[in-house]
Amino acid sequence: VQLVESGGGLVQPGGSLRLSCAASGFTFRSYAMSWYRQAPGKARELVAGIGSAGGGTNYADSVKGRFTISRDNARNTVYLQMNSLKPEDTAVYYCRRTYYSNWGQGTQVTVSS
Repeated sequence: VQLVESGGGLVQPGGSLRLSCAASGFTFRSYAMSWYRQAPGKARELVAGIGSAGGGTNYADSVKGRFTISRDNARNTVYLQMNSLKPEDTAVYYCRRTYYSNWGQGTQVTVSS
């Protein structure tokens, strides 16, 4: 199993980023996927999740209305569209095959002016 995140970077408050996670080594379309984040000195937290067919999305209260999780099963990729970014969104973002101990290496998102 391999999960490779990309799309992170430095963005100003109010800006947007789109994260991608390319999956391989398992039947992607059969599994729910999740995005997590970990800020310095804090525990890793769930940001958003999505069911295997693209439904059943859920979000942390802190990102509801600003972030959107989606997936393309033909491309074995899960996305996280992040809008109206805030400094408190600064973290390393990870994707995960939900309920399994498969994690990507993470991608850094920094929101700062």
